[in-house]
Amino acid sequence: MKMTWRWYGVGNDDITLDHIRQIPGVMGAVWSLHDKVAGEVWEMERIQEVADVLASKNFSPAVVESVNVHDDIKMGLPSRDHYIDIYIDTIRKLAKVGVKVICYNFMPVFDWTRTDLYKEHPDGSNALFYEKALVEGATPKSIVDRILEGAGEKTMPGWEPERLSHLEQLFEGYKDITEDVLFDNLKYFLERIIPVCEEEDVKMAIHPDDPPWPIFGLPRIIRSREHIQKFLSLVDSPYNGLTLCTGSLGPNKLNDIPSIIREFGSRIHFAHVRNVKVFENGDFIETSHRACDGNVDIVEVMKAYHDIGFQGYMRPDHGRHLWGEEKHCRPGYGLYDRALGVMYLLGIWDTLESGVK
Repeated sequence: MKMTWRWYGVGNDDITLDHIRQIPGVMGAVWSLHDKVAGEVWEMERIQEVADVLASKNFSPAVVESVNVHDDIKMGLPSRDHYIDIYIDTIRKLAKVGVKVICYNFMPVFDWTRTDLYKEHPDGSNALFYEKALVEGATPKSIVDRILEGAGEKTMPGWEPERLSHLEQLFEGYKDITEDVLFDNLKYFLERIIPVCEEEDVKMAIHPDDPPWPIFGLPRIIRSREHIQKFLSLVDSPYNGLTLCTGSLGPNKLNDIPSIIREFGSRIHFAHVRNVKVFENGDFIETSHRACDGNVDIVEVMKAYHDIGFQGYMRPDHGRHLWGEEKHCRPGYGLYDRALGVMYLLGIWDTLESGVK
């Protein structure tokens, strides 16, 4: 298992590489070109520049998260081949600097969805929160406004203001896209890119839908064991794999995450590990990584990864905002709770490695 940390880049992240390298066990920085919207060309010079910055601090550039997929691909429009060609070009360029895994998602319109970016916990910390009834009674635009207002000037992949300014047109484009149609469009995309991934030795790792249920009538197709099994069968290649996110699958208590890890472990290329506390009314809040603080048994999750001999990349996912850092950090991506999460996850792993029962 190779521990990594998501980093948003020079001038775009208050957490520096010098901060990150003081966290024991972190060997790679998960990166992207966060100013790029879906469908834009990634210039080789920009890619090399980031790879060189990471190398200067002895970090691996092996994982890129958020090479976003253009909506025309998800909708299956005639223009999709143009955008797939650009995506293939990006894969080839990333391979040149040593990228081994690309994390992406196939969620229509919205990426992860929350109703409050700074919901207070009883201990005074705060975290991302999802109020189910509010989403069910809200308009898509009201949710977009809440998210973008909470984010301020911080960039957030999947919530690009330029794209979401055309919200009505996006919903019109997806009005006839059923779950089956979305699966068909995903298959078309994979059939184009996976042969290139095999040539370049770059694995694709799809991120589950967050939350793991349809919202605003939009289909969500990576949200359960059955959906994952269907996805992996679309193109049966080891290069077509998963980013297994415990916090995305976790709000549905029917998802047995340790069992999913054991069943599909050979196709998990990237692991996001975080915890959520799920309330009886369907609301959920992100909490510390500690197993007893939420509904995801993180100890069993790590045991499942250890049992399958997981050799892929892992990172602590969203954490709480601690000690007032919400005043300046990107929602979900503060320093302190994620650093505590790294040490918790590595502590479990070290215990498993030692054979202690």
